[in-house]
Amino acid sequence: MRSDNLDFLKTFANKSLLFVGIGNALKSDDGVGIYISQRLSCQGKWQNLLVESGIEKFIGKINSLDPDIMILIDCTDFGKEPGFFRLLPLTDTIDNTFNTHTISLHSLQDFFKMDKYLLGIQPGDISIGENFTPAVKTTADLIIKKINAIGMRRNK
Repeated sequence: MRSDNLDFLKTFANKSLLFVGIGNALKSDDGVGIYISQRLSCQGKWQNLLVESGIEKFIGKINSLDPDIMILIDCTDFGKEPGFFRLLPLTDTIDNTFNTHTISLHSLQDFFKMDKYLLGIQPGDISIGENFTPAVKTTADLIIKKINAIGMRRNK
């Protein structure tokens, strides 16, 4: 597991952030974006939106929320070991997300004016099922804990 430093979120203390959970909860690790999104404790200028596999249906909603920064959370094939995660600007992505949504995340960047990032988590299994592989679950819980801890300190 790569432990990308999520401490960069501290630099956004005065910015509004929107975390967007993407995935399919019925395809094992592909539901990791949903799992993380549902467990984030967003307060103040930090918001959370669960779009599952239909982000293209939420373009208007996301733009109306008008965050300074949007972070898409999704299962992503980096060709690494399960549980590997990486945060990168959406402009740096190759179309490497799994096709549970009808438009690639890379193509979505033109629909939004805010800064856009992808928090991608490498899956181990995307077959039909509702359980995560152990490495993906461990990574997801670590990400949730880290983001919530930064958010709590930010709101003090």
